[in-house]
Amino acid sequence: MISTITPNATTTSLEIPNSRLKIATFNLLNYLEPPFACYEFERIYSEQQWQKKQRWIRDYLAQCQPDVIGFQEVFSPASLQALVKECGYDYFSVIDECTVVDDFICSSPVVALASRYPITDAVAVTQDAALATEIGLADDFVFSREILRATVDLPHIGECDCYVVHFKSKRARLEHTEDEHLTGEENIIESLKANVAGGWASTIQRGSEATLLMVEMIKRKVETQKPMLLMGDFNNNLNDGVLSQLLTNNLRFVSKVDKDKFLEKYCLQDVWSLFTESDFYQGQSRQPTHYFGESSSVLDHILVSCEFDAKYNKSVFSVTDYDTYDRHLINPIFDRDGESTDHGIVLVTLQLRS
Repeated sequence: MISTITPNATTTSLEIPNSRLKIATFNLLNYLEPPFACYEFERIYSEQQWQKKQRWIRDYLAQCQPDVIGFQEVFSPASLQALVKECGYDYFSVIDECTVVDDFICSSPVVALASRYPITDAVAVTQDAALATEIGLADDFVFSREILRATVDLPHIGECDCYVVHFKSKRARLEHTEDEHLTGEENIIESLKANVAGGWASTIQRGSEATLLMVEMIKRKVETQKPMLLMGDFNNNLNDGVLSQLLTNNLRFVSKVDKDKFLEKYCLQDVWSLFTESDFYQGQSRQPTHYFGESSSVLDHILVSCEFDAKYNKSVFSVTDYDTYDRHLINPIFDRDGESTDHGIVLVTLQLRS
């Protein structure tokens, strides 16, 4: 299912300053309205918990004021659309719908996008099946979660293709079920083998999703020349090779002039890197967006095309700020943050170039 919600003709919008844009990616963590259950029958928010979660989201939006937000882990899109509309986001798009078993147990959440500016088109990105087979993937390969491409009519720059993703997690795709006919040690060994193989299977899926998406983004850019934003929970950092295709910086067998020209025009940049190159960067470290035990990592990212890169001579906006909202992760207060999210929220500020 693909749904685009837009305001009626009498709605007024575009009341924020047009010279600055704020873009956010926000993993909501199990946004599921009761009485539905999340994955298991007993995992249902009480009414008090649900209102607390709703309030936390409203507070973030009021405090940080993003103009365009890519959401992940959306089980209840109608409820989310109503919430963000109350907060001034008249435009909302969602693709797909979660899976419901036994009428109330939900799995497979979806992505969505909210905007203060008009959404003119919204589609699910489809992979090139022939290319997927050519690079060695199974004939029935599909994205683990549907990817949204919402075209937003932004001030000064016009229609911009905003992609929202939630790539495959690192959770192993294979699991060993304990076998009573095996010894304790044998069961552990089988679990270890499943973890090794299943973890690699998830990595292959995640990297393949990024590769096939990037190909589709390049195709779209060639066809329309529209600026591009890619945001979401990538479930991976950007520098270990798995997602390196998203930041392609090499083009073989062409002249240096052509290489630089086409990489600049059709590829993406990490906004953090653009921020560190700007005059606004003060030497601060990049904050993690997720913590697991004693480890931490940056899993949530926003990537942009050349129209937002100050080094590009035809760019319209430049990156002037980068923020990771994480107080609920590093200094949580239960009364305030008890029903928040397990991810930091990345917010980037883009300023119109003079």
